[in-house]
Amino acid sequence: MKSVDLTGLKLIAQRDLDAAAQNGTKEIVIREGAVLTPSARDAISRYGLTLRTCNGTAATAKTTQKPAPTDKARAAMFFSPEAEAIKQEICAVGRKLWQRSYVDGNGGNISYRIGPNEVICTPTLISKADLKPEDLCMVDLEGTQLVGSRPRTSEILLHLEIYKAVPEAKAAVHCHPPHATAYAITGRIPPSCVIPEYEVFIGTVAISPYETPGTQKFAETVIPYVRHHNTVLLSNHGIICWADTVTHAEWYAEVVDTYCWTLMLADQLGAPITRIPEDKTMDLLAIKKKLGLPDARFGECALSDIPVPDGAIAYVPAACSGGVRPPAQESPDVDTLVKAVTDAVMAAIQRK
Repeated sequence: MKSVDLTGLKLIAQRDLDAAAQNGTKEIVIREGAVLTPSARDAISRYGLTLRTCNGTAATAKTTQKPAPTDKARAAMFFSPEAEAIKQEICAVGRKLWQRSYVDGNGGNISYRIGPNEVICTPTLISKADLKPEDLCMVDLEGTQLVGSRPRTSEILLHLEIYKAVPEAKAAVHCHPPHATAYAITGRIPPSCVIPEYEVFIGTVAISPYETPGTQKFAETVIPYVRHHNTVLLSNHGIICWADTVTHAEWYAEVVDTYCWTLMLADQLGAPITRIPEDKTMDLLAIKKKLGLPDARFGECALSDIPVPDGAIAYVPAACSGGVRPPAQESPDVDTLVKAVTDAVMAAIQRK
């Protein structure tokens, strides 16, 4: 019987089993005490898989949660006073995003984790300016819609990966603010150590690789970064911010876009951008740590290890700042290009 060894995983998700089943696997080897998500447990039954531990005994993996509440209990949660207040806050934030031109058409999405396995989110195909509490819906951590008459946003999967990776994340806002998105479509990130407020609330941003929005692959692009960054630039797309409340997540979107905009304006003055001295930046990081906000520089990366060209307002992210380098592009052959244009002009003249 073909088997796959997953003993290196403490938590086994549906995607792990999907990949194994596609390769014809019928037996999964797991470690003692491994935990399965509810959707992973369903996948075992669906694919007809068997579990065993590395010593050959039949496995009984733990589930990540208590038995799921009934539909009635979930409906009660969705219509509780706490949930109604969250819905009102989501609608208010949606209007702010639209008023600031951070979303257009039906773009952007907002969510709040109200329970251990329950997330309230915005629906698909509705302008954030027009949101009403009755438009919202509730999903589980695998994206299955539990309550709500409108279908949930396809990009909720992005939010769910953040909630799985960052237990303290309670809310997430995805939008397309133009100045921050300008960085995202050029594969660049703004320098840090320039403005105190940005340093404390954002500090450094990461940039994730491009994948088709709404897909699971797209959702997984942020996993390497969200533990140490509360804001991620999404290549060729927009941004995602997480926080303890929906309002705070929207604040971070405002802070990062205004910061990017300010850098662009300052660059037009023709003078180099000055940076906050390192010792003063360390004071700001101390404030940030007290507030419980994440920063990649709290870990292995020293402040001085993050290279930024003097005066630059955009640069390719270094590995330690949690970013990704965009694929290298070949420089055009100027001589060949000039010859091609000249030949085309001469041919046009001769035809006259």
